[in-house]
Amino acid sequence: MRCDPPKTTGDRSVCACLILAHGAGAPMDSGFMEDMAQRLAGQGVGVVRFEFPYMAERRVGGGKRPPNPQKLLLEAWRTVYEQVRPLVAGKLAVGGKSMGGRMASLLADELGAHALVCLGYPFYAVGKPEKPRVEHLAGLRTPTLIVQGERDALGNREAVAGYELSPAIEVNWLAAADHDLKPLKASGFSHEQHLQAAAEKVAGFLKS
Repeated sequence: MRCDPPKTTGDRSVCACLILAHGAGAPMDSGFMEDMAQRLAGQGVGVVRFEFPYMAERRVGGGKRPPNPQKLLLEAWRTVYEQVRPLVAGKLAVGGKSMGGRMASLLADELGAHALVCLGYPFYAVGKPEKPRVEHLAGLRTPTLIVQGERDALGNREAVAGYELSPAIEVNWLAAADHDLKPLKASGFSHEQHLQAAAEKVAGFLKS
């Protein structure tokens, strides 16, 4: 587990702690996770990162082990939340990148988290829009922010518009961005701009 304490400079105050889980193919210290954790810390959001069992095994033994079955991924989430909850005095949010965020969304109501944050939600597997992973999102009660690229291959703007999502869910779209929130050059935006915009949006959401 890794903790990234919030930075409080000037009049910026600590607004929450976010347990941020990694995606299916990259560890908790991937470039995306490192960058986002630091940007969030700069906005007053403390970040706790952890690795699912299969990723921890990859780190020790090498190789590309596939993600654990969903049951084990959810058990890992519950264990981490139970460890972190007593250490946080204020708001504690859950979320993650892609798969990490989807697993958090399955447990957010059960855990009683103050909020849920998903960065690039995998609404469906690549090439399988006919099999959406959204049934539980219709009844989600936890205040939720999904930061999504408009051209995400796992849930673009057109596809998501057709889903029934809970009123508790806010989807923030980033122009011409992909699953890693990286935009097309023709959009006029840079990846750094989108990552910073995402961090600021998350911080503002957690403060509200």
